[in-house]
Amino acid sequence: MPATDNPYEVQSGAPARVASLDLIRGVAVLGILAINIAGFAGPSIGALTPNLPQPAPATDQWAYAFGFLVFEGKMRALFAMLFGASMALFLDQAEARGRDGDLLQAKRLAWLALFGALHYFLIWWGDILFAYAACGLILLLLQRLPTRLLVAGSALLLVALSLEGLLLALPIILAEEAVRLDHATAEQARLYGQYRGLVTQALAGELRQYAGSPVHILTVKLREHPFWLLDGVRDGFGEFLPLMAFGLALQRSGFFAGRWRRRTMVLLASGGIGLGLAGTLAALAWLMPRGFPVAAMDMALRDGLVLPHLAMALGYAALLVLATPRLATTWLGQRLAAAGRMAFSNYIATSLLMTAIFYGWGLGLFGRIGPAAQWGFVLLGWAAMLAWSAPWLARHRRGPLEWLWRSLTEGKRLANRR
Repeated sequence: MPATDNPYEVQSGAPARVASLDLIRGVAVLGILAINIAGFAGPSIGALTPNLPQPAPATDQWAYAFGFLVFEGKMRALFAMLFGASMALFLDQAEARGRDGDLLQAKRLAWLALFGALHYFLIWWGDILFAYAACGLILLLLQRLPTRLLVAGSALLLVALSLEGLLLALPIILAEEAVRLDHATAEQARLYGQYRGLVTQALAGELRQYAGSPVHILTVKLREHPFWLLDGVRDGFGEFLPLMAFGLALQRSGFFAGRWRRRTMVLLASGGIGLGLAGTLAALAWLMPRGFPVAAMDMALRDGLVLPHLAMALGYAALLVLATPRLATTWLGQRLAAAGRMAFSNYIATSLLMTAIFYGWGLGLFGRIGPAAQWGFVLLGWAAMLAWSAPWLARHRRGPLEWLWRSLTEGKRLANRR
């Protein structure tokens, strides 16, 4: 692919693409599988703790801890920031061509919401596209605010809603710890017993649901969880929207185009990763000896580690931007960038592959594979994404779902063959 004079810009038809965005998106789409694999392998509570539905051996505990430290929350934060950055790029490029960027982006997000709904109902419960589309529509209304106001308001929202979540979760966490130490009050024992009863009920329901046919799985979703996607918007709003706003601001500031001072980027990379690791390690030092208690883990992943996740995601992004001029010319960098250009197709294809492996209509491994063995399937997914993305893009302008999404947004069938 011929490059422009700017090492951060690659010419792929018109308009040019931002090389660092493709590269970081490739890392993120691979990294998100390392976390989503617990949801694919099932049951979903496995994303919160390796010790349900039964206590896990030490190898599984450490495998889970590694994913928790390096990937959990960080890849989600990275993806959300990339989504905001891509929105900014799309809007600015559309307006540079004399198009109505806001209208095109609104159509683009509406189609993404439909894709997300189909993904949830027909393939996998862990869809994030619908929530991204909903939060993206809100950001679209706010994106013309002064950048400092947008960033400050987003930071305030992120911190305020995280604190609210922590306070709301505190009673059940205290009850969980009191039960573990065997000095719970009657009310704490009742509260925690009720909580564990709901967890046990959900576990049994999932094991029955995902052992069935695609029709059975869909029927259960429609009957028992028809508003799951809206719940995802509600639960993720306080994280996704601020992170998208940060990504939009970073893109417009020239961060991804390599226009920040190198010294600043080095400090951000080292400081962000260092602080994020320190915060996550501190949480891990408390959670792991207690067996990753489910209520505390739920709180940590939803609200308690939002700032370490953000710091580490910013550090990862800065490190990859610094590495782009050299990494993008290597075999690995080119494969990662190709996977990033096809992140939408790879995200859905990964869901199809993993549900075929774990669900009852496929190989039926749901609920049977622990965290350590799950890494084998992560490596399989990584190999598949790196193997097929570059050859596809050698013959096509966009990935298959990227082409469909863009064609629907434009309201016409776009050419895709090279």
